[in-house]
Amino acid sequence: MGTGIIGMIVIGFLAGLIARAIKPGNDKLGFWMTTGLGIAGSFVAGFLGSSLGLYRQGEPVGFIASVIGAIIILVVFSMIGKKK
Repeated sequence: MGTGIIGMIVIGFLAGLIARAIKPGNDKLGFWMTTGLGIAGSFVAGFLGSSLGLYRQGEPVGFIASVIGAIIILVVFSMIGKKK
């Protein structure tokens, strides 16, 4: 069980880091926020993928889908931040 959690943290961090590198702009996030971004990106990708019929409920999403989900989150947060 410990390996699963550590693996999720590592993959989440990498997905969040790549998403931050792809999306233009200065997103000042630390290690844990970047990791959370990647993990949340996986959930967003899973939700959207299952809604579109690409994934079954509870099926794990791929790394690229996690990065795309993290980019979606970054774009939404930057749009919300511009309104304030």
